[in-house]
Amino acid sequence: MYIPTLDDMLVAHKRIKPYVHRTPVLTSTFLNDLTGADLFFKCENFQKAAAFKVRGASNAVFGLSDEQAKNGVCTHSSGNHALSLSYAAGRRGIPCHVVMPHSAPQAKKDAVIGYGGNITECEPSTTSREAVFAEVEAATGADFVHPYNDPRVIAGQGTCSRELNEQVEGLDAVIAPIGGGGMISGTCLTLSNLAPNVKIYAAEPEQADDAYRSFKAGHIIADDAPVTVADGLKVPLKDLTWHFVSTHVTDILTASEQEIIDAMKLIWMRMKIVIEPSSAVPLATILKNRDVFAGKRVGVIITGGNVDLGALPWMNS
Repeated sequence: MYIPTLDDMLVAHKRIKPYVHRTPVLTSTFLNDLTGADLFFKCENFQKAAAFKVRGASNAVFGLSDEQAKNGVCTHSSGNHALSLSYAAGRRGIPCHVVMPHSAPQAKKDAVIGYGGNITECEPSTTSREAVFAEVEAATGADFVHPYNDPRVIAGQGTCSRELNEQVEGLDAVIAPIGGGGMISGTCLTLSNLAPNVKIYAAEPEQADDAYRSFKAGHIIADDAPVTVADGLKVPLKDLTWHFVSTHVTDILTASEQEIIDAMKLIWMRMKIVIEPSSAVPLATILKNRDVFAGKRVGVIITGGNVDLGALPWMNS
């Protein structure tokens, strides 16, 4: 298992610069007053393809040799990695084959197709996803870019917190959502080297809390098919992301479905920005754990903005 280094992240940042945005950091006096903390939102919902995953996907795609890239790339993903890899592959002019659960938001499927990706659907479980993917990988001979358990991807995701660390001085903590752990691992990689005093928190839905239970147990516990409105956070940790989580994360905090929806609605209403449910989990956990963050300067990573506008979660809540 190759563990990416700070140098890998720095190389990644230079490599992906032509293909990604340096996203803005926004603040909200209302949310600061509500939480008792100074919150700095790193808005990856304004990223290319509206998701932080473009960073890792671009690093993987543009790091391939011509020989490695000749059959294109392939992956399995509930959405944002699929569309991000499709975006990066399209920029390089190579095919992209993705396996997605049939239950993935239509907006994310449409984005994959719009970027030129080829979709094969599977059942909404890790078992089905990996079985169908094995068939696609064998048939295409494409280079597998794992959504998160890939050193190239983690190095790319680490560029987000490098920017955040440059944009905001004196952070006490950074919090990001956790599913498979790619963003959190990149955050750990970068901050443990560049700002080791900054505490790193992960935020997770109660209904998909395998990372929380893994963290408490001291070993990976994987759920096969959790059900949560935060569709980007349904996948389990793997060995590489577990290395970073178990070594560098201060704590993992959870929020209920209603708390996630309420936090998403708050950000839409007060900050006037479009975020997806997974991106609301950090604010939901901050609101639930005010004592942990009160008086602190906290970086909050908004991971994406790919949401189905025809099926907003509060329409039925």
